[in-house]
This record gives sequence, C-alpha cells and structure tokens, in this order.
Amino acid sequence: MNTNKAEQNIETTKKVLPIILATSIFMQMLDSTILNTSITAIAKDLHESPLDMQNAIISYVLTLALFMPVSGFLSDKFGTKKVFIFALLLFSIGSLFCSLSQNLTHLIFSRVIQGIGGSLMTPVGKLALIRTFPKKELLKAMNFAIIPALIGPVLGPLVGGYMVDYLSWHWIFLINIPFGIIGILLSLKYMPDYKSPIIDFDLKGFLIFASASLLLSISLELFGNTVRLTPVLLVLMSGFLMLYWYYRHAVTDNNPLFPLNLFQVRTFRVGIVGNLATRLGFSSIPLLLPMMIQIAYGQSAVTSGWIVAPMALTAMFGKSAVIKILNKYGYRKTLMVNTFIIGVLICALAIPSIHTSFYWYVPIISVLGFFNSIQFTSMNSISIADLRVYHTSSGNSLVSVNQQLAIGFGIAFGLLVLKIFQGDVKLIHNEIHNAFRYTFLVVGFLTILSGLVFRRLHDKDGDNLKSAN
Repeated sequence: MNTNKAEQNIETTKKVLPIILATSIFMQMLDSTILNTSITAIAKDLHESPLDMQNAIISYVLTLALFMPVSGFLSDKFGTKKVFIFALLLFSIGSLFCSLSQNLTHLIFSRVIQGIGGSLMTPVGKLALIRTFPKKELLKAMNFAIIPALIGPVLGPLVGGYMVDYLSWHWIFLINIPFGIIGILLSLKYMPDYKSPIIDFDLKGFLIFASASLLLSISLELFGNTVRLTPVLLVLMSGFLMLYWYYRHAVTDNNPLFPLNLFQVRTFRVGIVGNLATRLGFSSIPLLLPMMIQIAYGQSAVTSGWIVAPMALTAMFGKSAVIKILNKYGYRKTLMVNTFIIGVLICALAIPSIHTSFYWYVPIISVLGFFNSIQFTSMNSISIADLRVYHTSSGNSLVSVNQQLAIGFGIAFGLLVLKIFQGDVKLIHNEIHNAFRYTFLVVGFLTILSGLVFRRLHDKDGDNLKSAN
C-alpha cells in the first residue's frame, strides 16, 4: 500500500515539477525583458536621465553572473526544495521593493535582491528536474519547462508597453508577485528535496570564476554604452585572464567548483560551445527587430511588440514537434540543419525595404519562433545527456552561467554591429533601416557558421534521451 502511495507521489511530482520550473523561468525571462520598454517612463517618474537608468538593468545582470556558479553547492548543502523556495521568495520580495522604489538607488538595490533570487531559481529548478526524471523522460519534461524562455522575451516588451501606457511602471514588477506565490505554494508540496552527502565548497574557485563572470558581464554592458573601445577591451581581456586563472586552479584543486573533466564529456562540451556560438547570432533578434520597427518605421512600442508576439505562438508548435523530430533524425542532424534554417531566416529579415509594409516581418518571425523552440530544447538537453550523477550540480550550474553570458554577448554583438553600420553613412545611404538590414545579414551568416559546431556530435549522441512517445 505504501509502495503504491510512494509511486503515486512520484508521478504527481513528475507532472507538477515542470510547471513549477516553467513558472520560475517565465518570471525571470519576463522580468529580464519587460524593463526595456519601460525605462523612459521609470526615469521620468524618478527624475533621472534615461541613460542613467541602464544601471538598473546592469545591476541585475551582474548579480546573476556573480551568484549563478554557487547554485549547485547551495542545492547540495541545503537541499533543492529549501533553496528554490528561498529563491522564489527573494525574487518576489525584490520585485515588491522595485515597485516601491522612490529613487534610482532604491531601484538598483531592489534589482540586486531580484538578481540573487533569479541566479538560484532557474538552475536549482532545472537541477531538481534532472534528478527527478529518468534520461528517457527528461527531454519531454525539459521541453515543456523551457517554453517560457521563448515566450518571455517576446511578451516582455509587449506587456511592458501596455502596462506603462494604461497602468503605471510599478505594475511591471508587481506582476511577478502572484507568480511567485503560486510557485512557492506548489514547491512546498511538490518540489523534491535533493541533497549531496559530499560537500566541499571551492571558495577560491568560486571567487575566481565569479570575478571572471563579473568582468565579462561588465564588458558586455560597456560594449553597448560607450564609444571608447580601449577600456572595454581591457575589461574583456581581464575577464578572460581570470578564466585562465580558474583553469590553472582547477587543474591542481581536488574538488574544483567546475571540474575540468566535465569537458571530457563530448556532448557536454559540444552543448556548451554550441550554445555560446549560436546564441551569439540569434540572441539579439528579439531586441533588434522591435527597435527597428520603432526607429525606422516610427511605430509605437506596443505595435513593435505585436510584430514579434507570433514567435511565442509558433514556439508552442515547435515544442510539440521537437521530440518527434529528435527521435527521427537525432541530435546531430537536427541541430546542424535547424541552425542553418535559423540563420537563413535571420538573413531574410534583411529583405523588406523601408517602402515595404512592416507586416511582412510577421511570417518570417513566426517561422523563426518554431525553429528557435527546437534549437533551445535540443541544445539544453544534449548538454546534460551524458553527465554522471556526481556531475549534475556543477554541470547544470555551468550550463546556466554559459547561457546567461551567451545571451549577453549576443545582444552586445548585435548592437555593436548595428552601431558600426549606423556610423557608415555612405554604405547605408543615410537610411537607418539599411543599418538594421546589414546587421541582420551579419548576424544571420554568423548563425549559419555556428551550426558547424554540431558536426562534432556523433549520430548516436542523445539516444539515451529518446523516448518511445
């Protein structure tokens, strides 16, 4: 009788856990993008310059980069349930403080609290998912949970635009609180509490790696906000030097924060490099396209949000198709072909001229949403396909840090290319729309080239994740 009850509890946990993770991912992804369309309104209300408001975004990104590496250790020591609930609570409290902020200093402090919660939320929830589901069921569960990562960046500018226009900027933060309460209540009942019997925290490794993440994140923000290249390159090089120092440390340490033998696992290595390379290409599209609609076509933030919104709908169709596609074609072929298609679609964004209706972007961006969905699920699942149990905490944390930095690099790269073309008046014929078109071509071509990374996969890689469904 007890055995049947335990089995029922496990099955219930398997049904609810992906929903819990999806809720936390949605909160984080929505919050990361919703602020972009609201900065001007917040700056006006707080009597600040919109340019100074970038610190409210930077503080959040830096906090994520700083604390993500410690998520695996905290989960092993205190348990996934306690840490995840603490992360949700902290993120919700930070959101409340953001809405109550009376000046920029208060807002930055509140964003740091949010960032600490966000840095633990997704990695810990994902770790619980990995340890709960057998390999053959993991792809399906992760496929469901990852959809908010596609919807959040699309809905963020749209929701932010409406809230600022019809309510007030305070609501872009208050919207997180009901999601946080739902997540906490579900976690109290259904979140499993995994711990590790062997805990030895690599403090020196954490400080070195956190410094590297911090410097790299700062360089990303500087790329988009300064015309002086020398200081940016110095910060960037300092970040890479810290990474090299971490490598030297990990070679000699008995229990490093991220063991180097993680990279002996081919699927993990390809997943990490592939994530970094492909996101460098397509991460900037959800930002560049709405920006072009507003600047070149003179449309409102709400209109630009609606142009990009179909990505969320087609992502759902991609979610329902990805398992069948991976089961039929395997990871190697799927990722190589899918990356090529995404690159071609990004290049296709350069086809409509300024005299063409901007609604021509809707079918292109809709198809792009479908293939993006396949890409995210495939890359995330192959990265952890062959990790051993003792590697799941550190491997999962490193995947999360890598994704965060890759998205940042992608956005910074897209904006940098746009600025270069924008400055070449002869090339763009003094037409800003042409600068966006050339940027789409560069970013699309880079995405096509990044697909070569997945040639390192073998045809049978990921077979242990395939299900009979």
